Amino acid sequence: MFVINHGKRCVTLKKDFLLLSDYSKEEILSLLALALELKEKKKRGEPHRYLEGKRLGMIFEKSSTRTRVSFEVGMVDLGGYPLFLSGTDTQIGRGEPVEDTARVFSRYLDGIMIRTFSQKTVDTLAKYATIPVVNGLTDFAHPCQVLADLLTIEEHKKMPFSELTLCYIGDGNNVANSLIVGGIKVGMKVRTACPAGYQPDTAIMAWAKANGDYLCTESVAEAATGADVLYTDVWASMGQESEAQARAKIFAGYQINGAVMQAANNNAMVLHCLPAHRGEEITADVLESHANEIFDEAENRLHAQKAVLVHLMKN
Repeated sequence: MFVINHGKRCVTLKKDFLLLSDYSKEEILSLLALALELKEKKKRGEPHRYLEGKRLGMIFEKSSTRTRVSFEVGMVDLGGYPLFLSGTDTQIGRGEPVEDTARVFSRYLDGIMIRTFSQKTVDTLAKYATIPVVNGLTDFAHPCQVLADLLTIEEHKKMPFSELTLCYIGDGNNVANSLIVGGIKVGMKVRTACPAGYQPDTAIMAWAKANGDYLCTESVAEAATGADVLYTDVWASMGQESEAQARAKIFAGYQINGAVMQAANNNAMVLHCLPAHRGEEITADVLESHANEIFDEAENRLHAQKAVLVHLMKN
């Protein structure tokens, strides 16, 4: 087993980045510290080609803006080579078993990032690959997004996570699942406001209640009261377009707006993983008032993911 020393933290290197639940608090904080270091190096124009000559295969079975651009730019920054593969570019799309693709790619590449539907696909890929696998998104989890979220909260709040309350409003989707785990792992109080039938994964909620200060409620006001960080996502995620009209009625009251901002703490920040539908999950005025935070969050996808790649692939 390898060990990476970063600052005062010493954490064991892992083979893959699949779920935040696989990582300890110290390991998450170490990744955040490394992400900040890499961000500062980029801002100063200081070369940080830690993955010189390394090759990352990027499998996209779901389309993307931020995930694709941030991983491609990140690998170039780190001296590596990103290889984009759409769902139709590989034999996975034609029925080749994932375990066979994993073993072939392990002979060509130094790492794999996959953005797909089923968590089982990612888990199987990691099981059979001998190279690192990064979960770029599944219907169950979005750990790269939440690592960037935590980095943004750390930068803007400049106080211990244990002193903060995070409130998520909307669909209990993959982002919500990972946000609950990430928030509890670093010590935040976490509140989720979701309509009945659209709550986060039951096993994740049970874990959160057993391991931290967590509340799930149907009341937006209850969840938002005293919050330091407000977070939302679209009401209908990718692949749910046919449900958009029905969901619009169900989620009509689950919006970050002026009233929700009044319920939260005075200096509450707002995050959104984007793309944002103004007038639905967030009002235009709230989004624009907190645009610096939201687009810092988008930028931090780049730095957080670079930290993950360095952590997994440097050795």
